Amino acid sequence: MVSVFTDCPHREKLGWLEQLHLMGNSVGYNYDAAPLFKKALQDMKNSQLANGLIPAIAPEYVKFEWGGDMFRDSPEWGSSGILLPWYLYQWYGDKQAMVDYYPMMQRYMDYLAAKAENHILPQGLGDWYDLGTKPPGVSQLTPMGVTGTAIYYHDLKLLEKMATLLGKKADAINYAKLAVEVRKSFNNKFFDSKTGQYATGSQAANAMAVYMGLVEDKYKSAVIDNLVNDIRDRKNSLTAGDIGYRYVLRALEDAGKSDVIFDMNSRSDVPGYGMQIAKGATALTESWAALPTVSNNHFMLGHLMEWLYSGVGGIRQAENSIAFNHIKIEPELVGNLTSANVSFNSPYGEISSEWKRTDKEFTLEINIPVNTKADVYFPALPETVIVEEHNSTFTDAGVENGKAKVSIDSGYYKFNLKRK
Repeated sequence: MVSVFTDCPHREKLGWLEQLHLMGNSVGYNYDAAPLFKKALQDMKNSQLANGLIPAIAPEYVKFEWGGDMFRDSPEWGSSGILLPWYLYQWYGDKQAMVDYYPMMQRYMDYLAAKAENHILPQGLGDWYDLGTKPPGVSQLTPMGVTGTAIYYHDLKLLEKMATLLGKKADAINYAKLAVEVRKSFNNKFFDSKTGQYATGSQAANAMAVYMGLVEDKYKSAVIDNLVNDIRDRKNSLTAGDIGYRYVLRALEDAGKSDVIFDMNSRSDVPGYGMQIAKGATALTESWAALPTVSNNHFMLGHLMEWLYSGVGGIRQAENSIAFNHIKIEPELVGNLTSANVSFNSPYGEISSEWKRTDKEFTLEINIPVNTKADVYFPALPETVIVEEHNSTFTDAGVENGKAKVSIDSGYYKFNLKRK
């Protein structure tokens, strides 16, 4: 993270753009990423081609010729030009990037719309470095068109929101209409309603369809079940690559399946973080198996960091929250974890979450900054009573998805869940 989000600082030293949005939240919990995001957006604007394409690398110091334009024109990479202005607003409350880079976003959307074949985008690298039977590289388990079109749909939905915020109603309507058509084409081409699977049923395909909102409500639980079953059937191992894995984590966490995330990341006998450590890695590696033939100092597979904060620590934003003005504290008690302690320096101040558990008791200490509010969700433990040790005011908000919920204002709280 010097000037650009750098993949393999020992070799290419290039700003491959997919890292900005895939790793943006992981970085955001640890650093004030806004200045670097803004700098990256200017790099993208400077690198954008006359036809509207945002190339996969910005600044575009080099053009990779191998495989034609596959390394240059990949929607999962160029979409950082759409997603970063939204992240700057969502995380920091900064609308200026939407204003400054709206023309760039429009031109890129026009490019993708012109390139699409019946609203499907088959170009690019797909779920790069997924775990297939061949050496890692271009997507093996997920057909081309799935990841590119899913992120194209995601772009359109976010651009609709940004156009609305900027008062560009006609644009918002047009993006919304196009999104409907893309969703329809995506489901017609890739979804099998009988099996509840997208394309080949890969982890990346099902997870991205769920996270991006491409799945119809009546099929959503079936697709999530298929995602979980694929992981469990592989003895809790992952297959998704650079693009897909972040959305596997997002889809599972959103569905209340953090136990699956824990199980698939707590072993060293299959490719993943544990294997990287077992092989002696001291930095993230380019391949899940830490292959000696490829980079072993790489930025791209660090997606789990986001879950350590949002899932294990439980610090999230409530729906429609901006810059963490409405916080959601929902720690996940998974596996053999007995405690967690995370903190995040939000625009309003430090948010912290520290929990401990024993067989009989669960303790949660949280700090909510001034001028914000929070909803706190407690793990589903049988026959427990919630006690706040400092007698701070909180509102019992009932039960949601099987978890007790309370609403609080800013301040320090120490909650105890004790068996009756």
